[in-house]
Amino acid sequence: MQNQTRSSEFLLMGFSESSELQPLIFGLFLSMYLITMFGNLLIILAVSSDPHLHTPMYFFLSNLSFVDICFTSTTIPKMLKNIWAQSKVITYEGCIIQMQFFALFIGLDVFLLTVMAYDRFVAICHPLHYTVIMNPRICGLMVLVSWIISVLNSLLESLMMLRLSFCTVLEIPHFFCELNQMIQLACSDTFLNNLEMYFKAVFLAGGSLICIVYSYSKIVSSIHRISSAQGKYKAFSSCASHLLVVSIFYCTGLGVYLSLAGTHSSHSITSVMYTVVTPMLNPFIYSLRNKDLKRALQNSSESSSKKANGCGLKKGT
Repeated sequence: MQNQTRSSEFLLMGFSESSELQPLIFGLFLSMYLITMFGNLLIILAVSSDPHLHTPMYFFLSNLSFVDICFTSTTIPKMLKNIWAQSKVITYEGCIIQMQFFALFIGLDVFLLTVMAYDRFVAICHPLHYTVIMNPRICGLMVLVSWIISVLNSLLESLMMLRLSFCTVLEIPHFFCELNQMIQLACSDTFLNNLEMYFKAVFLAGGSLICIVYSYSKIVSSIHRISSAQGKYKAFSSCASHLLVVSIFYCTGLGVYLSLAGTHSSHSITSVMYTVVTPMLNPFIYSLRNKDLKRALQNSSESSSKKANGCGLKKGT
């Protein structure tokens, strides 16, 4: 049985069996993937190049952009490769690796969004102590702890999957190896796997959501106590982008679990929202409402054009 498990292959069924729709799906996901890569790389470039953005909020934002790049790169390239090669096959080892990195980066997404909510809580509720509480050492430690917990979580998930047996070539009704779908396809006892999955959902995702809700309840209370309308607007605008990103991420994640009772196609389509659409929208949400980030992006583009013109003049001479 162990040898049979190791040599087995899975079929990623994707969104549709229709061959006419495959070029459309390929073009759509390739476009979203490129936009995600370009937008998040711009955020990282702007934060790293502008000294005015070397603050805790933008430090966490650049880390979130890096994680979003890795998150989408875990699933989309394999799907695009399969569509291009007109194949649905993914090996057992490839599936385990994909699941491990997916768990790693989605865990980092959850922890970074929580840390960013805490950062806004300190900035608005304790502005006089902000630089003391959110010093570079503490910010780096928060990110490091997020990485450690996420790595341990992904390793545990992989080890739990390695104990399962898969007897034949199996079809996964999804565009990537999702944990819940893999557990359903196993032909051995999955009690511990289900227990581990629900434990993570309650304590990691649920605990993170409670921390975010608590932080924003305190933020709303502090904003309400501000007397001037301009002060209220300034305080709210500093956390509006993060609140929107958190709402999209958790609402789409909740939609995925609610769609488990529906058809496989509806579940796959709902999963696209938090695996592809949310990482793609994050750079737009943060940059459109943020004057500092807009200025940094403009400065980066201007400096790049000046360098290009300078190189052109040197070649001409």
